[in-house]
Amino acid sequence: MIDNFLNTIKDLANSSGFAGFLQDGGWKSLIMIAISFLFMYLAIVKKFEPLLLLPIAFGMFLTNLPFAEMYHPQYFQADSNHVYGFVKAIKEANIGLLDIFYLGVKLQLFPPLIFLGIGCMTDFGPLIASPKSFLLGAAAQAGIFLTFIGAALLGFNAAEAGSIAIIGGADGPTAIFVANKLLGPDSSLKVGTIALAAYTYMALVPIIQPPIMKALTTKKERSVVMGQLRKVSKTEKIIFPIVVTLIICLMVPDATPLVGMLMFGNLLKESGVCERLVKTAQNELMNIVTIMLGVSVGATTRADKIMNLAFGKVIFLGVIAFAVGTAAGVLFGKVMYVATKGKVNPLIGSAGVSAVPMAARVSQKVGQQTNPSNYLLMHAMGPNVAGVIGSAVAAGVLLSIIK
Repeated sequence: MIDNFLNTIKDLANSSGFAGFLQDGGWKSLIMIAISFLFMYLAIVKKFEPLLLLPIAFGMFLTNLPFAEMYHPQYFQADSNHVYGFVKAIKEANIGLLDIFYLGVKLQLFPPLIFLGIGCMTDFGPLIASPKSFLLGAAAQAGIFLTFIGAALLGFNAAEAGSIAIIGGADGPTAIFVANKLLGPDSSLKVGTIALAAYTYMALVPIIQPPIMKALTTKKERSVVMGQLRKVSKTEKIIFPIVVTLIICLMVPDATPLVGMLMFGNLLKESGVCERLVKTAQNELMNIVTIMLGVSVGATTRADKIMNLAFGKVIFLGVIAFAVGTAAGVLFGKVMYVATKGKVNPLIGSAGVSAVPMAARVSQKVGQQTNPSNYLLMHAMGPNVAGVIGSAVAAGVLLSIIK
């Protein structure tokens, strides 16, 4: 009887998560859990993109707990008959909670829904009032394509290079959308790695951008006070999303899921006749999708899948992509400063990345540090929302040339 009792205790100990840490590779899980705690700290204490960073961090925490069995990456790999293991797992009722959440990522559902909510919250008025902002938004996407070349030179294949490059757009949902489309089950990179880098650098916008902006501009350029934007009519705001969808989706069909939902959300907002739908997309739907997207993306950061040299390269290339995008926007802003004989403040070019509205606020802050009477926020919002469109277009271009 005592032997049976001792064997029971031994079985319980061996099946506990603590025993999992003692197995081969268990130390990697401990490191990933420690990293998840770091991201929780950044989200809660430093308030770095908490709405997404905290769910991602907790998903990372859950997926690296030994024997929790909440996420099974093998379920999302197809066999020789193109049948996914997920189908078999459902039949056998052997499926984890995070497997179900991750279906929204795998089936490309969550990123377009996020764009729908963003569209409902975005005012394209500054962009319509100043169409030249499109050029600044486009210039800031240079970081994506230059990083694509850099990643290829470091040994990544085209699909992996494209997934890394899109981090330069500073747009988490777009990064997830592209990575999930391009990265196969045998890739050295995982969607979670790309998403984690993208959201981390989005959160660090106020830290990364100002030194670049100040290094590339003079005090005189940063002091430029821009004139007031013209008032945009309701008719213009209604026509804008329809025209943009028509032009971009015909030119780059692969961008349709993101651009289409972004503009649909904006049309709902600007039409003024779908208040209930707008409120749902802005609040309940956006919040639910954000929770499920964040936790499921965090779940893909399993220690046995991402603890490799490729992870370090992604982190390095990600910050390069973001820095180059910021620099390209500022440099093109300087070109416009010269072309307009000093009427455009080059600082607004840094807002051409897709981190809305944080990048625009950084432009405003740096401008006011030089000239307290300077108010660049609305002028910076033009390139900022153009960057959202630009990152989606860049994603479509990458998908069209790689897939």
